[in-house]
Amino acid sequence: MGYPNVGKSTLIARISAARPKIADYPFTTLEPHLGVVSIDEFDSFVVADIPGLIEGAHQGHGLGTRFLRHIERTRLLVHLIDVSPASDRDPVQDYHVILGELAGFNPKLAEKPSLVVASKIDAAQNPERIEKLESFCRERGLPFFAISAVTGAGLDPLKFGMAERVREARLQQTATA
Repeated sequence: MGYPNVGKSTLIARISAARPKIADYPFTTLEPHLGVVSIDEFDSFVVADIPGLIEGAHQGHGLGTRFLRHIERTRLLVHLIDVSPASDRDPVQDYHVILGELAGFNPKLAEKPSLVVASKIDAAQNPERIEKLESFCRERGLPFFAISAVTGAGLDPLKFGMAERVREARLQQTATA
């Protein structure tokens, strides 16, 4: 999840067999897309490409509450944050805005296991944007990954990191059931 045009659809297309529409304009994704990510012949998990969220989404702005409901069913939240010059927003602020939208819709969403992904590192011209986001994550104990869904850089570590956290969430859910 993340703002429109952060690379959510490109990522799901690269790590699964899903084929969402990919374009360079906001709100290309108008409905969630699911894809199965295979880790090996015995391990896989499902990813969901959620339409972009904007400030005020929990109040119905953008595609708003129509898709926040889908996030309630997930075991892991993956925050995609554009670190390229195409986004003139502050990466750490982007994280706070999306987390605030989740909490505004349902406070339990902000407490779900999550990880943070610096997206579009192939186009990042200012390494300070990536370093700032990575430092922020390290200080808060948030798993951090830097990727380019276009070039494939960092995708394997991200897939394995997601799989590990999904396994942990499954075990925790089984233990509390």
